[in-house]
Amino acid sequence: MANLKWDHLVHYVNNLDKPVELFEAHGLAAFKGGAHKAWGTYNTLSYFGLTYIEFLGIENLELAKATEHNVVVRDAVKALPEHEVLSRVVLRTDDIEEVAASLKLAGLSLSPIIDGRRLDHEGRLIEWRMLTIDGDFQGLVYPFIIQWSGNDEERLERLSVSGVIRPHPSGHAEIVNAVFRVSNPAAAAAHWGELFQLPVIKSLSESATLKIGDKFFDFVQGDENQFKQVIIQTESTELQGKTLRIGEGEYVFVL
Repeated sequence: MANLKWDHLVHYVNNLDKPVELFEAHGLAAFKGGAHKAWGTYNTLSYFGLTYIEFLGIENLELAKATEHNVVVRDAVKALPEHEVLSRVVLRTDDIEEVAASLKLAGLSLSPIIDGRRLDHEGRLIEWRMLTIDGDFQGLVYPFIIQWSGNDEERLERLSVSGVIRPHPSGHAEIVNAVFRVSNPAAAAAHWGELFQLPVIKSLSESATLKIGDKFFDFVQGDENQFKQVIIQTESTELQGKTLRIGEGEYVFVL
C-alpha cells in the first residue's frame, strides 16, 4: 500500500468561533477555513505543520442531510448539536487508488473516490480527492483517506507562503498522538495496523500503539470506542500540563 501519513483530524462543533477564541486565548493560531458548499458544512482550522485540526460545523442542515457517500458529513448530522465529539483521524496518501484497492480487498465498504473542493476565507479554491470508509471496528469508526495536489514539500511551502500555516504566538507546537478509548486496545491496533500497514510498537491488554510517520495512534482501555484526546507537544511553559476541552474532545499539552 502507498505510504500513509497523519494529515488532520475532524472535530464536530456547533459554533466555529468558540475554538478560535479558546485557542487564541492560549497563544494558538486558529482561523476560519471556509465552506464545503456542496455538502452544507464549513470549518475552522489550526495547523501544526502539515498536520492540522479541522473543527467542522453544519452550515446548511438540509444540504448536509442530503449528502451522499461522505460518511464524515453524515456523522456530523447524527452527532450535532448534542455531541461535539472528535470524529476521526484523516490519513494522507500520494496514491488514493492504490489505497482504495487494498482496503477493498480487505473487505471494507468504501465510498467512491470523491473530488472535494471549497473556497477558503479569502476566496481561494482548495481541491482534494478523498475516500471514506463506512462502518466501524468494535464501535470505533475508521479514518478517511485524502490526497492533495503536489507533494508534501510543495504543499508546506505553498501553505506557509499563503499564511495558512502560521506561527503560534505561544511558540512551536506539534501534534504527536491521537488517543482512542476502546474496549479491546490490542485488537483495534492490530486491525488498523493490518489495514493501513502501520507498525504496532506496543500491544498490551490495556493499551496499544501504532506508529504513523513520526506520530502515534494510542488505543487505551475504555468503553466509549471513540477518539477522545489529541496530545500536542509545546515549548510553552504556560501550556505544558494544560488540557483544553471543546465539547467532548480534549487537547492535552505536554513538554
